[in-house]
Amino acid sequence: MTGGELAAVPTPVSGARLSRHRLWDERTRPQAPPPEAGRRYTPREQAGGTRLIEVHDYLRAELDRLRELMSEVGTGTIGPAAARARLHRLTLRPVDAATAGCRAFCRIVLPHHNREDTDVFPRLREFEPRLGPVVDRLEQEHQALHGLVERIDRTLVAEPLDGPALRAAVDLLTDALLSHLSYEEHELVEPLARLWG
Repeated sequence: MTGGELAAVPTPVSGARLSRHRLWDERTRPQAPPPEAGRRYTPREQAGGTRLIEVHDYLRAELDRLRELMSEVGTGTIGPAAARARLHRLTLRPVDAATAGCRAFCRIVLPHHNREDTDVFPRLREFEPRLGPVVDRLEQEHQALHGLVERIDRTLVAEPLDGPALRAAVDLLTDALLSHLSYEEHELVEPLARLWG
């Protein structure tokens, strides 16, 4: 079977920020070991990174829906209770507040996409131990992002609704989640190709 260069292209972050706050210092993120020079990837290997980016694109679309929903709350088009109910139907919202790791953000309808925290990360650690610091950081970021979603939820039930606090939380979530998804893609697309090959 012939192979080619890695086709999955990690999504860049625009660099534009909505929030003046940062959830973490992106400069302290560990990096995956560089790929082997001249490495070719089979179509099967190509699929792992492509699937990761597809899942992330779905989450980016969910984030757009969340921003639209919060804009509707801000203009009074929808009330906080109805917005909260719709928030709970988004993929971004964890099914169980006690759920750890990536499940809060990478849980998509298909069971295959629900494996990152329970299957993919442990397998990556075993397959490529040098990825440990990257996986640790990704798990920490998942927890921080989960906290932001919970903060949005709490803001929606507060009386009276604090519109500026809601906007600030959504803006911070937007910046952090887009940065996180891009980081995860940059660090894991290539190792996933080797892992699933």
